Amino acid sequence: MKARALQSASLCRAVAARTLPTSSFYRSIRSASSISQRPESDFVSFPGALKSAFTNTLQFQHPQEWTALPTYRVVDQNGTIVDPSFKPDIPEETIVKLYTDMVYISILDVIMFDAQRQGRLSFYMVSAGEEAVPVGSSSVLDREDVIFCQYREQGCFRERGFTTKQFMAQLFANREDSGRGRNMPIHYGCKELNIHTISSTIGTQLPHAAGSAYAQRMAKLRDPSSKPLITVAYLGEGAASGADFHAALNIAATRSCPIIYICRNNGYAISTPTLDQYRGDGIASRGIGYGIDTIRVDGNDIWAVREAVKRARQIAIEDGGKPVLIEALTYRVSHHSTSDDSFAYRARVEVEDWKRRDNPITRLRKWMENNGMWDDAKEKEARDRLRKEILKGISEAEKEKKPP
Repeated sequence: MKARALQSASLCRAVAARTLPTSSFYRSIRSASSISQRPESDFVSFPGALKSAFTNTLQFQHPQEWTALPTYRVVDQNGTIVDPSFKPDIPEETIVKLYTDMVYISILDVIMFDAQRQGRLSFYMVSAGEEAVPVGSSSVLDREDVIFCQYREQGCFRERGFTTKQFMAQLFANREDSGRGRNMPIHYGCKELNIHTISSTIGTQLPHAAGSAYAQRMAKLRDPSSKPLITVAYLGEGAASGADFHAALNIAATRSCPIIYICRNNGYAISTPTLDQYRGDGIASRGIGYGIDTIRVDGNDIWAVREAVKRARQIAIEDGGKPVLIEALTYRVSHHSTSDDSFAYRARVEVEDWKRRDNPITRLRKWMENNGMWDDAKEKEARDRLRKEILKGISEAEKEKKPP
């Protein structure tokens, strides 16, 4: 205990002096924790499992005997509040913006999917059925928080102010594209909005995001008076099957990085269903194994997503920084991409049932109607206006010259 107290004092002095702890500092902490076994102790002192109690019972742990992690939600499929303590903390106009941002993305996806089929662009990926996760989560972040997307986070860009012109410039690879047409369609990025450019390679953004968060932690140590910021990284459950996911969570945990990993578990990694991806309790249970604060939420409930991410951000900046994992359960209504026919590996009736029974846009609309904020006339006006905006953007983008 004395050794640990000395290490804490050393860290305080380092912060006060605005100097960073050295590698020898971390090695000394490791040595201080690796004390020998205390006589007659009920708990092990091995450095690999300091919280483990001794037992004389030979017993293996069976995953099926553990209770599955619960799924947090605020509003059910009928738009009815199931959490009596919930009260929206934003004005009506902001709620309407959340809704219209999701509607915008859904209309954009339909139009651009058809445009690809017409040969007007080479490729497209939609986020139908998953709009609440990116829109809801990004709406509670600080504008200076850094975002690393996968490829179904168009809602993050829209919520932060990415314009139709910017969407179209990237999709049609014209000279207005900030990437100068060097990337595939839907690989958006915007330095001004603190959103890194999307990468095709699955999962590579996850360790990059951990590095970003670690840099934020170091910056805060250098200047304790600076604004606390975090990094947010999005992924699908398929990416959680890759090595980068595990490396990223491990370094984020061991280096106390202020980061939120948001996993959209939509049921399919292209054509691979979750049953063939893992046998454990989804993705959330893995966070606990890495010592990361974790929650599972209803990803079709934008209010649940907002509340979870809002609290996760507070956790991430506490005590100098720590990672959080959020598993958002949702369903991929669309094909994986324009290169995929999902009806080759799943029943059409399954997709239609999800469209009819539970959709994040429909759920929020029902809640808004229940609270007198929305009606059919407003719905028609919004959809007509957004559709015209997108079609106009396509027309202008196709006329624009290509990059030199």
